[in-house]
Amino acid sequence: MDITDRFAELVRGPEERCQLDLGALLIAAHARRDLDVDAQLQRLDELAASCPGSDIDALTAHLCGTLGFRGDTDDYSHPRNSLLDVVLDRRRGIPITLSIIVLEVGRRLDIPVQGVGMPGHFLVKYGDRSQEFFLDPFNNGQILTREDCERRFREMFGNEQEFSERMLDIVSPRQMLFRMLNNLKTIYLKAHTFEKSLAMVDMMLLTDPEAMEQYRDRGIIKVQLRRFDAAVQDFEHYVKGAPDSKDRPQVEEHLKELRRIRAMMN
Repeated sequence: MDITDRFAELVRGPEERCQLDLGALLIAAHARRDLDVDAQLQRLDELAASCPGSDIDALTAHLCGTLGFRGDTDDYSHPRNSLLDVVLDRRRGIPITLSIIVLEVGRRLDIPVQGVGMPGHFLVKYGDRSQEFFLDPFNNGQILTREDCERRFREMFGNEQEFSERMLDIVSPRQMLFRMLNNLKTIYLKAHTFEKSLAMVDMMLLTDPEAMEQYRDRGIIKVQLRRFDAAVQDFEHYVKGAPDSKDRPQVEEHLKELRRIRAMMN
């Protein structure tokens, strides 16, 4: 089974069987086709086995202290920071990849940690019967209260976006994989590496086939790759599936132009 088929099988199955670590490594395997995914999973097993305790303090001290996992503040937007195997190698990453390491090592140790998809900065939530708080693996495992999270959000966005308690909701493995793919898609688009960005969008639509805006974006990417017939199909799907979208007039103009181009080519 190739990488894409294996990823599709993972994300199309029941949510409780969607393995976050496996999904993240299959994303990384798109960048390095010879990546031994199972060997990388074993590395996470070894991180858990080497942890000196099975509580949240031991986990944070081990990963963020002893092993030195932390944020890459020098080259934040480099694609390697979104590839879990490279993050394991370098012990540098972005908030979501570092959080996945904390989550997956914590899961192996039965520590109650979950992912929180706060816009702009992914976090880890810890909660047991006696306490609840947030961890920031990007910043050396810093402990945050809800008020700290809101303050962090306002520092990032100012008055551009209103903070909501829902921004601290727990997110599912499938949602985390979608966010990872979206990060890579954005990075590749900025670099004009359209084949790579197309692969990320394809995987996003495997993860969430109802993400209508991704059909629009895939159409735009296919235009750049001069795959006009395929672009028309994606734009048509978007217009049909999101009839009330604000950008529908612009997408319909794209469709008219593409049909004109196809007519000239025939």
